[in-house]
Amino acid sequence: MLSIKAALAKPFAKRVYKSVQKWANNPIETQEKVFQELISSATSTEFGKDHDFISINSHKDFIRRVPVRDYEELKPYVERVVAGKENVLWKGKPIYFAKTSGTTSGAKYIPITKESMPTHVEAARNAILLYIVETGKVKFVDGKMIFLQGSPILDKKNGIQLGRLSGIVAHYVPKYLQKNRMPSWETNCIEDWETKVDAIIEETLPENMTIISGIPSWVQMYFEKIQERTGKKVGDVFKNFNLFIFGGVNYEPYRAKFENLIGRKVDSIELFPASEGFFAFQDKQNEKGMLLQLNSGIFYEFIKADEFFNNNPKRLTIKDVELGVNYVMIVSTNAGLWAYNVGDTVEFTSTKPYRVIVSGRIKHFISAFGEHVIGKEVEQALQEALVDSDIEVTEFTVAPQINPNQGLPFHEWFIEFEKEPSNFELFSNKIDASLQKQNSYYFDLIKGKVLQPLKITVIKKNGFQDYMKSIGKLGGQNKIARLSNDRKIADLLESKNLIK
Repeated sequence: MLSIKAALAKPFAKRVYKSVQKWANNPIETQEKVFQELISSATSTEFGKDHDFISINSHKDFIRRVPVRDYEELKPYVERVVAGKENVLWKGKPIYFAKTSGTTSGAKYIPITKESMPTHVEAARNAILLYIVETGKVKFVDGKMIFLQGSPILDKKNGIQLGRLSGIVAHYVPKYLQKNRMPSWETNCIEDWETKVDAIIEETLPENMTIISGIPSWVQMYFEKIQERTGKKVGDVFKNFNLFIFGGVNYEPYRAKFENLIGRKVDSIELFPASEGFFAFQDKQNEKGMLLQLNSGIFYEFIKADEFFNNNPKRLTIKDVELGVNYVMIVSTNAGLWAYNVGDTVEFTSTKPYRVIVSGRIKHFISAFGEHVIGKEVEQALQEALVDSDIEVTEFTVAPQINPNQGLPFHEWFIEFEKEPSNFELFSNKIDASLQKQNSYYFDLIKGKVLQPLKITVIKKNGFQDYMKSIGKLGGQNKIARLSNDRKIADLLESKNLIK
């Protein structure tokens, strides 16, 4: 028999499902409405005046007046907001800054406004509610749910609270989930990640855990420690754990390892959250891709990734996008980001409704020889090589080796294994063959003897964790770059003696 909470969840989920369907089935009108509301709301801001928002009536007008910018280029405006000025990028002042670590600019301060904050919470909630509608499963709402996230302790900067996005969102957990939610507030406030995971294990081991959520690499650390502590599979420790919610990285390279740690398959929901906005969530268990959030105060533009570095690349709206093309995603939001390059690349898997997968980062690629290999390609190549094998990969990253001691240059794959291949040559050949099949430039460079096939360098157990710890990025929302166009990560792995 269902509890009252579980019984009430079903009609609520159906109501939310209907409202989502309404905008998902009217995508172009929905985006046009969002666009017009954004422009009219910001006309009297500093940014709106500087870019003549009052005379913007169409996307073409917007393109003429507002160039694409990344954080560095928008920084002069952001700095005025951080200094406490009102009506700069958006009306009034933001209610929070989500603090993130930029690759080139040190700390980034991404504004969150009273208009944008609810969308961060609602999208995650709706992902679970649509799962209930699709599967009919609802008993998990009575169990305990864990969200591995950053500390909810917030600092202040000129009267505006700031912290990690996940820590900010922790303040908005709905009342009906508060009793079910773990870890405790005190444990969530622990800054040191390893201490925090140990405390989380103490709290969760005796509980009826039904949902576990977080970035896969950090959830994996939690699972491994549970297994070490109990000598049991996670699925035996938490018999009713049947839903894993994740975001931030592709789950596929971790899937086999997770199923081994859990001891069985569990349903999963992928999310696409960022400090700049909650962009998408998986709305169907058997459909590839995540439903793009078109009704969340975000107007989307897309630029073909292979044209992005051209002069004046074409800026498309959702009505112009094609399936299977790699796009850089540009957003304008009700937090005051305008034609902002988030840095993520996406690919559409469906246009009815609009669903995307994250294909990588525009800054995370290898093109030392013009090959332009992206994150999605290396992940898919590894995934294909793991099919029908008992090899288990814990973590990996890829870098170019331009000046090898002997022979031609190559791509060097740094891989930490849970279970190593019995035949490394066969395994690396499979990865290389998949990469050649996916990327014609890479194929031509191998065939033309400009590059030799990839080489694998094995990382010690927990080597990537040790690397992240050494650079002060262990845990939370931090993740390893899948690939880089230089050897900064590679050199650190070598210098810290993390190679097996």
